[in-house]
Amino acid sequence: MKRRDFLRKTVPATVLPGLLNGYSFKAFSSSPLVQALANSVLTDHVLVLIQLNGGNDGLNTVIPLDQYSNLSAARPNLLIPDTQVLPLYGTTATGLHPSMTGMQQLFNDGKVSIIQGVGYPSPNFSHFRSTDIWLTGADTSQVLSSGWAGRYLNYEYPNFPTGYPNTAMPDPLALQIGSTVSLALQGPAASMGMAISDPTSFYNLINGIQDPAPNTPAGKELTYIRQISQQSQQYSSVILAAANNITQQSPNYPATGVNSLSDQLKIVSRLIAGGLKTRVYMVNLGGFDTHSAQVDSGSAATGDHAELLTKLSVAVKAFMDDLDFLGIEDRVVGMTFSEFGRRIKENASDGTDHGAAAPMFVFGQPVQSGLVGTNPVIPSTVAVSDNVPMQYDFRSVYASILEDWFCVPNTDLSSILLNNYQHLPLLQAGLCSTVDTHEINSGAGINLISNYPNPFSDSTYITFKTGGGHTLVQIFDSEGHLIKTPVDGEYVAGEHKIWFENENYASGLYYARFQNGTVQQVRNMMIAK
Repeated sequence: MKRRDFLRKTVPATVLPGLLNGYSFKAFSSSPLVQALANSVLTDHVLVLIQLNGGNDGLNTVIPLDQYSNLSAARPNLLIPDTQVLPLYGTTATGLHPSMTGMQQLFNDGKVSIIQGVGYPSPNFSHFRSTDIWLTGADTSQVLSSGWAGRYLNYEYPNFPTGYPNTAMPDPLALQIGSTVSLALQGPAASMGMAISDPTSFYNLINGIQDPAPNTPAGKELTYIRQISQQSQQYSSVILAAANNITQQSPNYPATGVNSLSDQLKIVSRLIAGGLKTRVYMVNLGGFDTHSAQVDSGSAATGDHAELLTKLSVAVKAFMDDLDFLGIEDRVVGMTFSEFGRRIKENASDGTDHGAAAPMFVFGQPVQSGLVGTNPVIPSTVAVSDNVPMQYDFRSVYASILEDWFCVPNTDLSSILLNNYQHLPLLQAGLCSTVDTHEINSGAGINLISNYPNPFSDSTYITFKTGGGHTLVQIFDSEGHLIKTPVDGEYVAGEHKIWFENENYASGLYYARFQNGTVQQVRNMMIAK
């Protein structure tokens, strides 16, 4: 390949002349979520996305103590001893894995929201496909080439990159530390992200040190490419300036190289405090595909999963301490996500297989701390294929953050996320919204949906109580597949009843999910022939 062709096809993807602390650093100047942040009403708000690659086991992360007996029967070798589960302020029914002391402290200090049972209808158990669904906001049967954040930024800045950077937005709109350009930040018409993968570390970059190129023909080409990259890079100087603005950070981070996630988050906090107007940062922690050896033999509280949760908890706590140290804690909200959870029942290899719904963490000083939703109900007898039922659609989390943190008008959300999703009170009132936290669980003590007879063979009456407006009833099988949506429309307030027929469904456990505004409930249904 000729040098000119090589440069034309490869150099534009380079954003910085080096890595940040050993991680390839990507700038997404036109990712849709990023630019939503750049031009939002509150222009100093920042979102940090932590991707847990592999599918995190939610039942051993956020442990439903009120379901402990049935869960211990399904997980005799994996379940954490109840005496070691970390208690959470305000509840005796739910606790955290003993490795998550940092996250426990943040929750008890009012800086973490735990959203129960997050997933999507008819889950796909392929890592690649399910990751794409989470990053794009697609339905299971829908393939999208744009990301949920990218679509927003394209809507907000349809002419990008023409005229950027400029005095109003001189900085990258989003930055990712890692080796893969996230599909979440992909625009609908073209790639919005630029990336680099040369071997210069972050600290080499800010100290003006560059790894030498070998004295070979290939090395001479590399030197030339670096030169062109330095000359054409519009964002390297502002990132370097932001990094140099901060000379001291919190001492609470682990030593460099001990915890890869904390190393990444340390860079993020430095750049935010250093003055970058970048709105979205993406980091990741891999290794959550725990099919085998999830725990140490004879010690469920130790092992691979415990080590991963330790890294997550320690990194988030150190990051939050640093934000406080740097005086920017009120500007940052973070969120964890994974492509799926794990099955209820353990497998024969001391591990768990690909599952459906799982909890998410949203953290930060502006968060409304607490539990959103209820513990999943664990049946007394669990089949190998049984999954945790979905309580909340993951796109509801996206919609709520876009509306309440980036102040996106509610009327624009459906065009960005391609559907209407319920609002969840994840952030404190007064930022962009005044939704009260108690609304999410306002019907917790009332049966909003039920069916009779239950169990049933051929048919049953489903009764639901709505407060009025859009009301949704979905029926899922025990594996999490959406099999029927008998109710999806506008209803007057009050009690309603519908007739539900068994359309040759197999005997077994099913779930009826009710949604009305911010309120949802999930109830068991049993078909017995």
